Amino acid sequence: IAKALVAAGAEVAIASRKAEHLEPAAEQLRAGGNKVSAVEVNVREADSVARMVERVGQQHGRLDLLVNNAAGNFYAPSATLSPNGWRAVVETDLYGTFYCCQAAYPVMKAQGGGRIVSISMTLHYRGWPLMAHATAAKAGVDALTRTLALEWARDRITVNAVAPGPIPTEGVKKAFTPPGADAPDLFGMERFAADTIPLGRWGTPEDIGQMVTFLASPAGSWITGAIMVVDGGAWLG
Repeated sequence: IAKALVAAGAEVAIASRKAEHLEPAAEQLRAGGNKVSAVEVNVREADSVARMVERVGQQHGRLDLLVNNAAGNFYAPSATLSPNGWRAVVETDLYGTFYCCQAAYPVMKAQGGGRIVSISMTLHYRGWPLMAHATAAKAGVDALTRTLALEWARDRITVNAVAPGPIPTEGVKKAFTPPGADAPDLFGMERFAADTIPLGRWGTPEDIGQMVTFLASPAGSWITGAIMVVDGGAWLG
């Protein structure tokens, strides 16, 4: 997402809990002479989020776009999901999204508007075993998106979400790695895509980055309260 925004000419601030994750990514993004800053934040803590927004405002002068992309997830049976496991995912995915939106709101209102894009999912459209915490949190993100879109429209702030489909992240590749093997079963991954995704291919991070960039562009100025599904038709299948 950050690469797509930088390619479109945006100044970008990336945020994470750990500095060692931020600086290597920021350096890559700065390679073309782009202005990129890195900010440490814990989205589960409202005070930390407020400090992040204040720092970004000081470094960049404006806050035109907020992308809520912090998330946590793991498979767990609902009957044995621990309270800490439940809180870890719901507080990161849902609370974090709300805290970031709430902190960005006065800045965007004061400057005459802005765009908010949250990263959701499609698994809660039909239910997904072993994902009660994540599906509940992302369903909350969808509801929050629609509610804030109505509340903040008069302040010229659009609020949308993007729901990605299957994308071979490191976690997905790990799921396709046979026990004892060093690499994923690429044939199995391709067969999965052919059998379950109507457009016949996995998604890419670029697919999501381009949708976020579209919503941030002038072309997205009259879209608010939308959940943009980018999944090759997978959830319909």
